[in-house]
Amino acid sequence: MNNETIPQVDPPKAVVEARGLDLTFQTKDSPIQALKDVSLTIEQGDFVSFIGPSGCGKTTFLRCIAALEQPTGGNLTVNGMTPDEARRSRAYGYVFQAAGLYPWRTIAKNIKLPLEIMGYSRADQDERVKKVLQLVDLEGFGGKFPWQLSGGMQQRASIARALAFDADILLMDEPFGALDEIVRDHLNEQLLKLWERTNKTIAFVTHSIPEAVYLSTRIVVMSPRPGRITDVIESPLPKERPLDIRDTPEFLEVAHRVREGLRAGHAYDD
Repeated sequence: MNNETIPQVDPPKAVVEARGLDLTFQTKDSPIQALKDVSLTIEQGDFVSFIGPSGCGKTTFLRCIAALEQPTGGNLTVNGMTPDEARRSRAYGYVFQAAGLYPWRTIAKNIKLPLEIMGYSRADQDERVKKVLQLVDLEGFGGKFPWQLSGGMQQRASIARALAFDADILLMDEPFGALDEIVRDHLNEQLLKLWERTNKTIAFVTHSIPEAVYLSTRIVVMSPRPGRITDVIESPLPKERPLDIRDTPEFLEVAHRVREGLRAGHAYDD
């Protein structure tokens, strides 16, 4: 008889928990319901992409997680706290659609900005900037100004800024949407490598089906307003994903399901 003790595996930690989430904006003309009955769990280490048409609530949901919008119904927790408590505890970094770098500050000083606001020592700031520049492959560019970098490099600097205070969660709102396809492919590859090295939990908004399928462990398909989740697709793809995985039957099958989900929600537009 084998008396070896079977090691206990801890259950996955829920990082973001949304239950019956609603958000209605009050306007001069009439109320606009942006989110309706959204329920979702994002677990530690997940890479979750949100896809749907413009105005379906993808970014609104991300902004609720970041305490930039206040839900009008349901419940939302981040690391077991309210979003506002999570914001104050520095639980997440946020990467916006535009890099948002100050042109009069060098790349290093742009990355340092949140660290300065949070009161980190100068030595700690320098060490963190050095580390995140290495993570995003921008070593040697800390002394450059944003206008001296390409659009893709600026976006990598924006990601470095979001990583500088080592938050567990990375919220990314279409960070590569304005870039050309070649640069976008390269940054997709780099983002996957970054995710593998850091084990961050990533919530990622995109309009691109190939991008969502290539990057994600799960893909959340959303309907037109009022934003609802119509499908959550678990990716069968391995964690190691070269770009040519996009030509495999497994990849194309997931992409087809995403496309069908968007069509079913009257969200797909050729």
